[in-house]
Amino acid sequence: MAVVNTWVGGPVDLTKLPIGTGRVSTTAASVGGLFACVGGTTTMGGAMRAGPWIDEGAGTWDATRKVRVAGAVGWPMARFRETLQGEVRRLESNGLPVGLVSGTFPIAAQDPAYAYDRNPNSIGEHDLSVELPRLAQVAARASCLPMGAIGILRNGVAVFAAIDARQRDAVAYETQDVCDGHPGQTSRYHYHEVPSCIRDAATGPSTVVGFAADGFPIVVERDAQGRLPTNADLDECHGRSSPVSLDGAVVSTYHYSATAEFPYFMGCYRGARPLRL
Repeated sequence: MAVVNTWVGGPVDLTKLPIGTGRVSTTAASVGGLFACVGGTTTMGGAMRAGPWIDEGAGTWDATRKVRVAGAVGWPMARFRETLQGEVRRLESNGLPVGLVSGTFPIAAQDPAYAYDRNPNSIGEHDLSVELPRLAQVAARASCLPMGAIGILRNGVAVFAAIDARQRDAVAYETQDVCDGHPGQTSRYHYHEVPSCIRDAATGPSTVVGFAADGFPIVVERDAQGRLPTNADLDECHGRSSPVSLDGAVVSTYHYSATAEFPYFMGCYRGARPLRL
């Protein structure tokens, strides 16, 4: 059985993406929104000012103009391992990007990104070993996303929800590197979306690029024209049930789907008993 995707949503204008900050809730999930476990704070880090790619008056941002953190740092010591043991999927990583580069952190004063985001953190190793259900189960109702890691991609890097500590749209406001990553206060390198370097390399109809903490796959899926889905194609957790290519076979399962629109890959947990990563 081949994977064939058909979308109901129209094309997305990357120069006028809606800023997702106003779509964050601590009480309920919604299509195109993000269900957060805790409220934001004004005392934490993040971008110090809005960049010229953001039009707060219109409530949009231009992904084609966003500044990236300079540098192309390789990580030859990076490691990731995925093994299947019966009904268990075991993921092991040291948190560094396998086969990909990062930017130079802390952000240097001479870096153009420094004018908007002065991320002072360095990138360090963070060992992770987790066992997830090979076939996760849909819960009776959705649950909120915590701060910190909510999944891990197959290059070994953690993914956080698409908001910063102030509950702003992190993908829009924060400056990330050439692969859309950056380190947090604990030096943990992470993404707030399925990053462009992974998303753009996944050209087929169904590419599993990682797993959420509830065990469901995170998938880059495209239609016959190579287009990603939009919020109109997905549910309140930014996912859907459909055939995907997983573990060498085409299976029908719930999964989260990468998009260009907020919340970019996950809006809440749809699975039962998500782990703390």
